[in-house]
Amino acid sequence: MERIRKAVEQAAKDRKHKAPDKPGAETLVPVSDRAKPVLASDVQFTQTRSVVVSQTTRERHRLVAGIPGHPLRDTYRMLRTRVLQEMKANNWNTIAVTSPATGCGKTMTAINLAISLAMDLSHLVLLVDADLRNPSLHTYFDYKPEYGLNDFLFNDVPVSDILFHPDIDRLTVLPGREPIPESAEQLASPKVAGLMEDLRTRYSDRIIVVDVPPVLSVDDALTMAPNIDCMMMVAENGRTTKEDLYKAIDLLDGIPIIGTVLNKSNNKVVDKY
Repeated sequence: MERIRKAVEQAAKDRKHKAPDKPGAETLVPVSDRAKPVLASDVQFTQTRSVVVSQTTRERHRLVAGIPGHPLRDTYRMLRTRVLQEMKANNWNTIAVTSPATGCGKTMTAINLAISLAMDLSHLVLLVDADLRNPSLHTYFDYKPEYGLNDFLFNDVPVSDILFHPDIDRLTVLPGREPIPESAEQLASPKVAGLMEDLRTRYSDRIIVVDVPPVLSVDDALTMAPNIDCMMMVAENGRTTKEDLYKAIDLLDGIPIIGTVLNKSNNKVVDKY
C-alpha cells in the first residue's frame, strides 16, 4: 500500500510534464507536417494489419457495442455520449479504464467503449492494452498477435508492426503479447511517456482508450496517470464492495475520474433498455 501511495504522489508531480522524445511513430498514413494533425476522414488503414471479427466472436466475448440490434448497444452509446461530453469540455483525448479489483470486467468495458466511440464518425479511436501483467485485449478479437507492446519496449519493434485494425471503422488496437512482471517500472519509463505523447498528438480527432490494471492490485494505474487525462472506474455488481470502491477512488486522488460503470448488473430495466 505504501508503494501505491508513493505512486500517487509521483503521478501528481508528473502529470504536467511530457517526455521530449517520441519513439514508436505510427505509419498508418504519412504525416508530413506534425503542426497539422491528420483528420479521421483522411485516414486509410493501408499499413495496419486487418483482422476479421466474426459475429460469433462478438457474441461469445460480449462485444455488444459492435453487434447491430443488441439490447445493450444503446447503453454503451449513452456511455459514449457522456464520455465525449466530459472529454470535450476539458479538451481531453485520453481515458484509462480501471477497476478496484480483478474480475470486474474493465477490459470488456474498455473494448465496448472504444467500439462505441469509433462509431462516432468524427473520431478515430486507439485502444491500448497497458495491462502489462495480463495483456488480454487481443483475445477478445480472437487474434494472436505476432508482436505486442512488450516487443516495442524491449526489442524496438515499430508500433506500426504491432497495431491491428479489427473490421470496425476508425478503430485500431495496440495489443500486448507476453506478460511483463516489472510492469510499473516499464509504464514509468521515458519510452512509454514518449510513445503516449506521440500517439495522443498524431491525429487531431483521436481518442485513446487505455486498459490498465486494477487499482488495488498493483500501482500500474497510478504509474500510468501522467500519460492520460482521466480515468473511468468499473465496479462489479454484487462483488465490488463500497469499501473497495471508495479506497480505489481515494488512491486516485488528484486524477480526474469521469464516472463509474456498474458491470454485470441484473437490473431488468438496464437489460431491456
